[in-house]
Amino acid sequence: MTGHEEIWLPLVDEPIGSIVEEIQRNTPEIHRLIESPHRILAFRTFAYIRVGILLGQLLFDHDLPPYDGSETWVEALLREPAHRDALAAEVRAVADEIAADPRYAEDEPLGPDDAARERFRAFAKQQLADR
Repeated sequence: MTGHEEIWLPLVDEPIGSIVEEIQRNTPEIHRLIESPHRILAFRTFAYIRVGILLGQLLFDHDLPPYDGSETWVEALLREPAHRDALAAEVRAVADEIAADPRYAEDEPLGPDDAARERFRAFAKQQLADR
């Protein structure tokens, strides 16, 4: 029998994971919408699926020049700002849907809340002032 490391398959192949990650990084409000572990998992799962479907639809709907080895079809599609905007809107829609889902209403945030951050800042300032 093989070990787990030998049968590991990536859950998301490039470029979909990179696209979702870039949109998430460039849209700070997405982080606030999906800040619990369950929400993050649901967000990534559905964002990857929906970005893949949208990329396929864009490929089907738009003629691309024949492949010459210089860029992939995804890169060619992403040169169009309207396509990038459509992908960002799709990712944002997924985040909004996950945030509104009542199944995640009781989930605790992944990191500290604003009050905890403020208490830490006050503590750190006091510690530095005491030196």
